[in-house]
Amino acid sequence: MYFYPSYWTYAIPGMLLALIAQWAVRSTFARYARVPTASGISGAQTAQLLMERTGLRFNVARTPGILTDHYDPATKTLALSQSSVQNSVASVAVVAHEFGHAMQDAHDYMPLRLRGAIVPAVRVGAWVGPLLFFVGALMAQPSLMWLGFIAFAATAVFAIFTLPVELNASNRAMQLLASNGILAREELGGARKVLNAAAFTYVAAVAQSILTLLYYASFLGGRRR
Repeated sequence: MYFYPSYWTYAIPGMLLALIAQWAVRSTFARYARVPTASGISGAQTAQLLMERTGLRFNVARTPGILTDHYDPATKTLALSQSSVQNSVASVAVVAHEFGHAMQDAHDYMPLRLRGAIVPAVRVGAWVGPLLFFVGALMAQPSLMWLGFIAFAATAVFAIFTLPVELNASNRAMQLLASNGILAREELGGARKVLNAAAFTYVAAVAQSILTLLYYASFLGGRRR
C-alpha cells in the first residue's frame, strides 16, 4: 500500500517541511539560548514575575529535557524544562509562551477549550485511523478504509485547532514581555524569532496531517476507479 504511485507525492513535502521546522526551532533556540538577558532574569524567574504582575496563580513544576516546557490545563501546572532555569532570551521567550497558555486557560479562550475537547478522539484516531485504513485496503473493504479515514481526520482537525492557540499564546507572550519590561527592546526581536520558529512546527504539523488525508482520499479514489 505504501507503494501506491502517489504516496511519495504527498509524503515527501510533509517530511521535508517537518525536518526544516525542527531544524529551525532547534537552531534558533540554540542561538538565543546563548544570549543572556540584560536584566539577568531567567525563564523560571519570568514565570514567577508574571504571576505577581497578572495575579494568576497556578502550580510550577520541573520537567526533564530541553524544550519540553508545557502548560497542563487539567492540573493547572506550568512545567518548566531544564533550559528554563537559564538566563537567556530563548528561555524567557519559551516560558512567556507557556504563560500565555495559562492566560488562555484562565480567560476561557474558546479555541483552547475546543482543542481540549477533541483530545480523546485524537489519541484514538492517530493510531487507530491508519490501522483501520491499511487493514481495510489489504482486505479490500472500502467501508473499513473510510472509517480509518474519518478516525484519522480528528488528527488533522486537532492540528488545525492547535495553530491559532499557539499563535495566540505567542502574541500574549510578546505583549507580556514588552509591557512588563522583562526584555529590552533589542531582545524582543530575538524572542519573536524563537516563537516564530516554534510556530513553524505547528504549521508543518497541519501540512503533514492534511497531506496524509489527501493521500488517503486519492487512494480511495483510485480504488473506486
